[in-house]
This record gives sequence, C-alpha cells and structure tokens, in this order.
Amino acid sequence: MSSAVQPIVWARDHLRLLDQRLLPAEVRYLECRSPGDVADAIHAMAVRGAPAIGIAAAYGLVLALRADRDGFDAAEQMLAASRPTAVNLRWALERMRRQWASHRDIDALEAEAVAIQREDLEQNLRMGELGAALLPDRDARVLTHCNTGALATGGHGTALGVIRSAYAQGRISQVFNTETRPWLQGARLTAWELMQDGIPTRLLVDGAAAHLMHRQRIDWVIVGADRIAANGDTANKIGTYALALAARAHGARFMVVAPSGTFDLRCADGASIPIEERPDEELTMYRGEPVAPAGCRAFNPVFDVTPAHLIDAVVCERGVVLQPTADKLARLIG
Repeated sequence: MSSAVQPIVWARDHLRLLDQRLLPAEVRYLECRSPGDVADAIHAMAVRGAPAIGIAAAYGLVLALRADRDGFDAAEQMLAASRPTAVNLRWALERMRRQWASHRDIDALEAEAVAIQREDLEQNLRMGELGAALLPDRDARVLTHCNTGALATGGHGTALGVIRSAYAQGRISQVFNTETRPWLQGARLTAWELMQDGIPTRLLVDGAAAHLMHRQRIDWVIVGADRIAANGDTANKIGTYALALAARAHGARFMVVAPSGTFDLRCADGASIPIEERPDEELTMYRGEPVAPAGCRAFNPVFDVTPAHLIDAVVCERGVVLQPTADKLARLIG
C-alpha cells in the first residue's frame, strides 16, 4: 500500500531529499551533508509536510554528530528554527535528544532516525485503514487540501493515505484536490501522486471549494495537520479553516488525519499555536516574475487554525476520536 515515491533517502554519510519545489516537471534530489543543508532544505520547502520535516531533521542531527560529537545543541537549535509551526519537528528532535543523552552513541542515534521513518510509514498504513472505515462503503466523494501523501511523510501518507486505502477498498469514486496557493502543493504534488496511483481526481482553485460543495455532493473533507492542540484545535495549511466552514455549511463531514507525534497536549488551544508567516515575494512573485504591483505588501501566513467544533473526526494510529474534545484526546494520546 505504500507509494513508490521516495522523498527521503538516507545514505549513511548524507541525506538525499527530493526537491519538491521542482515537481512535477523535474525529479531532482538535494544532497545534504550537514545539518545546515537539511535546515536550509526544510526552510526553503524543498522538503515539506510535518512528518517528513521531522524525519529529515532527525537525519540532520546524525549528520551533525558524525562531524562533531559536541555539535548536538547547535544543530538542534538550527533545525528547530527552520519551520516553527510543525510540532513533528520538535517531537523528532526531542526524541533524538533523549536517545543521545541515554547512549552518546552515533550508531544508536542513526538507528533512532531510521526507526522514526519506519514507524511513520507503519502509522500511515494504520491510519489509512482507520480513516477509510469512516467513509461510505461505496461511491464516496472526497475533497483534500495541500499534500499529505508519500511526499509529505515516511510513505503512503496521512490524509492522502486514507484516500489511498479507501480507494483500494472500492469506497471512493471521486477525489477533488485544491491547488493550494501560494506554493501549489495540491496542483504540483497531490494531483501527481493521485495520478501515479490511478485514482480519479479533479483539481480546483482554492476559492472554488464552497461552490463545489454547494453544487455537488461531497461526503468528506480529509486533511492533515501540522499541530493539534490539547482541545482539538488544529493548525494546517492556510485555507483549511475556510474548508471546514464550507463543509459545515454544506453538510460535508470534516476529518483530520495525523500521527500521534502531531498532538501537542502542552498547547492548550489554537490560540497558543505559533503561525509562521513567510516573505511577501511568495505572493507578489511567481517563478521570479512579478504578479503584483511593485511595492505591494502581502499577508502571507502559511497555516491557519481550525476550531475543534468544526472537526467531525480526528484519526491517528492509536484510534479515532469523533467530535474531539480535550478529554477525548487526552485519553487517546495519554
């Protein structure tokens, strides 16, 4: 069930990261030989998706310690600063810190990074089964946002993993995916992944989602997450909140799919989640060409927060929570 796409390839003395900025036109790998190389790739969004960021950062620490056994703290700080919203990044770094503090063994640290990647794939396959079971037995029509597939994870995917599993079970007849401005992850990456697997999908501009739900039946909106607060508020790619509002208005159900490492029970609610804002040029320019007047300022948050009351189901590898609350999530995550 896992995808043949391999965005993260560990080669012991370096890390190969599929440069997702170039897809689908070109398949090119970045050769990362230092934690700085990995941090740059994460910040520049050559590698993206919360689980994939955490996996890449774990390997970045191995590269750091191979070069300097006293370099853990500096490398950890550099990698942590590369994308502040994705809690998987912090979770992976903390897990690697515990391993290093316990053993001070580089081979053991490498094995821990490999385990993080392997466990992510296993979790995705489990979430795929759990999430697929929530869909109708047949003829389901679903909408997804951004990219949550093999390119964003250790393989198979989170939200896209649910779609892959459900399609394999004959439950899904049609997928719709947003283009996901401004980086077009949906148009460039999700559409490409779905087409590679032969899953019927139609691309729509982000602003067409409410119109689609008004004119056609959509059973589920299925998205991933970069951080889930203790009360169930969820940070995800900008535009997710609008999809949740549209889904509620039109009778579609809303599913969030994310591994347990995405849950941040120390974060009380969505107001406590830091929201990364990126440069104006990502909106005012496209591939080096201006698309807005010179000097135009932009508001460019990368994420938004969907309140828990708009979420019908949260799926992680440990189980499913319907109508999430702080008590339900605490029992699930522990």
